Amino acid sequence: MSQITANLPLLGFAAWSGTGKTTLLEAMLPKLVERGIRVAVIKHAHHNFDIDKEGKDSYRLRKAGANQMLISSRYRSAMVTETPEQEATLPQLINQLDQTQLDLILVEGFKKIDFPKIELHRDEIGKPWLFPEDSNIIAVASDSQAQTELPTLDINDLDAITEFVINFAKSPSQQQETLSCSDLDPSGMLSVEQGRAQILAQIVAPTTKVTVDLKAALGQIVADDILSPVNVPQHTNSAMDGYAIRGDDLNRDSYQVVGQVMAGHSYDAPLEQGQAVRIMTGAPVPDNADTVIMREQAQQDGDTVTFDLTMGAIRQGQNVRQAGEDLAIGQAAVNAGSLITAPELGMIASLGLPSVSVRPQLKVAIFSTGDEVQHPGEAQKQNCIYDSNRYTLHAMLSKAGCEVVDLGIIEDNEASLEATLKTASEQADVILSSGGVSVGDADYIKTILSKLGQINFWRINMRPGRPLAFGQINNKPFFGLPGNPVAVMVAFLQFVEPALRKMQGYTTWQAPVMLATATEKLRSRPGRTEYSRGCYQFDANGRLTVSATGKQGSGILRSMSEANCLIEILPEQPNVEMGEQVRVIPLINRI
Repeated sequence: MSQITANLPLLGFAAWSGTGKTTLLEAMLPKLVERGIRVAVIKHAHHNFDIDKEGKDSYRLRKAGANQMLISSRYRSAMVTETPEQEATLPQLINQLDQTQLDLILVEGFKKIDFPKIELHRDEIGKPWLFPEDSNIIAVASDSQAQTELPTLDINDLDAITEFVINFAKSPSQQQETLSCSDLDPSGMLSVEQGRAQILAQIVAPTTKVTVDLKAALGQIVADDILSPVNVPQHTNSAMDGYAIRGDDLNRDSYQVVGQVMAGHSYDAPLEQGQAVRIMTGAPVPDNADTVIMREQAQQDGDTVTFDLTMGAIRQGQNVRQAGEDLAIGQAAVNAGSLITAPELGMIASLGLPSVSVRPQLKVAIFSTGDEVQHPGEAQKQNCIYDSNRYTLHAMLSKAGCEVVDLGIIEDNEASLEATLKTASEQADVILSSGGVSVGDADYIKTILSKLGQINFWRINMRPGRPLAFGQINNKPFFGLPGNPVAVMVAFLQFVEPALRKMQGYTTWQAPVMLATATEKLRSRPGRTEYSRGCYQFDANGRLTVSATGKQGSGILRSMSEANCLIEILPEQPNVEMGEQVRVIPLINRI
């Protein structure tokens, strides 16, 4: 995939249609030229257009089938490229500019892509502000007062706006970072990795902790390193039943048995040369003893024991576990950020600790939106659907060790949604909703979310699960998930679960990923991350193979029920042929 770098300042103008972006740029450009600023302008159009008049030679040749038409004259040249399959991305367009002849690139449109922008706002348009949802806006030019700490300009003061643009262009700090063609498209969609990284950057790891009894600690996250207060094992002890002797006294034909040591007891006298003690597994070896010969190799007659060397030579130090061999005093037995499972419980108990410091259990509030959504058990109304998303999220959150606060189905009106969000932010650590974040959803949803907190509405370059909202409501993370059932699950796994794990206190959590061989052709749109539901298994040759589970529509829950994995087809892998390897994300213990 190609990468380009805008080696000079890149500044956009973001506004709703009708605000006058083009008019302002048209008036500003002569002023910039007068000040010696060499400017390129990139404009994004949402409709079909022609730059040549019908009947002209270049128009006729392009219509006849020329994929690229270069027209040149004494005064100017232009390349017209047909893009019927996929619209050109902003990085691709920047790459076509001769940046050596420019000082500044101005962009009209592409308002959802991450790069610096000035918001243009007029009250008469009747549209909401953009800056609360777009962290890339660096200034606001308006005909009214904006409630923001950003620089504010009068949209009718052309000289002031021009001066701001010139200062931006001349500031060394405005040199732009690399833009990746795989990360951005004309609609401003984020890649999966970008979305996850932006979310995790805003998630704060926990600092609070509680102490719980050991039996209640299963499935909890350790808050502090658990240091061993004792040596494990406490004493140098025998690793098997047999006879303990001195390692500097190995060449005798026989030894005098002077005692017997059972587990939980000891032989208190130092062992002398020529002596042996019969010893059980786990019993402490006497002073001076450092070697144990297994019982099967010994023959005892009265108080005399001999050893059969044909069964193996005796080596000093054999079959003895040293004190502190497993854990020394002060050594970390379980590290902070670890999940307590059965082995950890056993280890902590072996240290004599009756309780452990853990992170508090996360509380997650969930609700569904939509007048068309009904509770299971009700008589189904015409044009309505039963709510499956809340039950799916409840199960996945429980699997993740969270306490769920179920707020039900919320009516499609401002008062209900606002009251629910306030309640959720008071009762829970995280808020999840499903539905209401797609293009075309009611504007009041976005208005209320923006009123109560800082929310970003994203389109993720993935399928299923493209619409996603994320932000803070009263300092509580909020996730607005899509409405389709499978999209909800995929978005949860890719964005919500990593955030929850960080909030729970995990320090090294990573979703499991494997490589498997496709047993069929898997199709995907180029440049997009595709998640298909699949089944992986080992074939007769021991290879991990995978195949899709039937129809892949984002509303078909059956395909998820039959799956044990997600097949992740990356943007650079537009299609997977049979026999090729593909990434597989196991779903066992996650859904």
